[in-house]
Amino acid sequence: MSPLRIWLIGFGTVGRWLAGALDEQAGRLASRYGCSVRVVGLANARDGFVYDANGLDLGSVRAAASGGRPVTEQRAARAWPRAIDGLRATEADLLVEVTASPPADGEPGLTHMREALGRGIPVVTSNKWPVALHGAELAALARSQGVAFRAESTVMSGTPVLSALTEGLAGTVPVALRGVLNATANVILSKMADGTSYQDALAEAQRAGLAERDPAADVEGYDATAKVMILSALVFGRQLGREQVACLGITGITGREARQAASAGRRIRQVATLGFSGPDGTGTVAARVQPEIVQAGDLLASIDGAANAVVCQAAPVGEVTIIGPGAGPQLAGQGVLSDIIAVARRQAENS
Repeated sequence: MSPLRIWLIGFGTVGRWLAGALDEQAGRLASRYGCSVRVVGLANARDGFVYDANGLDLGSVRAAASGGRPVTEQRAARAWPRAIDGLRATEADLLVEVTASPPADGEPGLTHMREALGRGIPVVTSNKWPVALHGAELAALARSQGVAFRAESTVMSGTPVLSALTEGLAGTVPVALRGVLNATANVILSKMADGTSYQDALAEAQRAGLAERDPAADVEGYDATAKVMILSALVFGRQLGREQVACLGITGITGREARQAASAGRRIRQVATLGFSGPDGTGTVAARVQPEIVQAGDLLASIDGAANAVVCQAAPVGEVTIIGPGAGPQLAGQGVLSDIIAVARRQAENS
């Protein structure tokens, strides 16, 4: 069994968790899934790209990162100042792109993915905005090259949503979906319904590691907007621009409003909605992210805390609901790991 040679681009919390899992679970991955993996290239924004065709010592790389030393200081390895330079100069069987490229243009993650797919190398990513802005293009490029493009962790982290809707429901026609797609906003709204103030609920979410110091992406709806765009591109095959998704954050919701809704058996949720006017997923798009009062009988009313949910209507199946945890670096790493295993299995079947 030839090992799957990986470029791992991004060594933040998700990248480090993933490197640990690949290092410490190598035996289990081989015995349980027939998956042998070798990380030959690795990069972060600070240190650049390091490559060893024989495989990098992940223990040494992780120790260097934990000690604040450059990850590129590896024995018998070559290094480049930028990840894209290293990618263009080396070879691998899979690009794992787990950086966090900004919403303005999705760079440099977008360039990394285009480079790999253009060379017929499959891509696995947790990097939201390149997929949100160019997911339809990247998926089409992957299809033209006959390779995989997998982005499970970009929506609901480790909960399998994209694979379920694109592979599990292959052959169906997606018509519309709605859901709760941001764990931080949902935690805050859940706590506000119990009487906690917005500021205290936000502070608790930040202490729990669910919210960043600057929580705007979550509470203003930008993160959920990206996920709506990703679902549109990868499930419906329709690329949306940010301006096509109406967006309203939860910062205007008062504690009184949340408590009043709860006392009446209802809940306020940050609801993401996507649909098209045509019966076959074509026509005018209706896409939005906004707080809504959800009735007691609505499934989304029961989605509390860090849980997320997607309710998808697909013909001829009808309504399909997926519920699970939606945040955290370990969950995001798990989603990436499951995608890597899927690619490794596909490679083994084709070899």
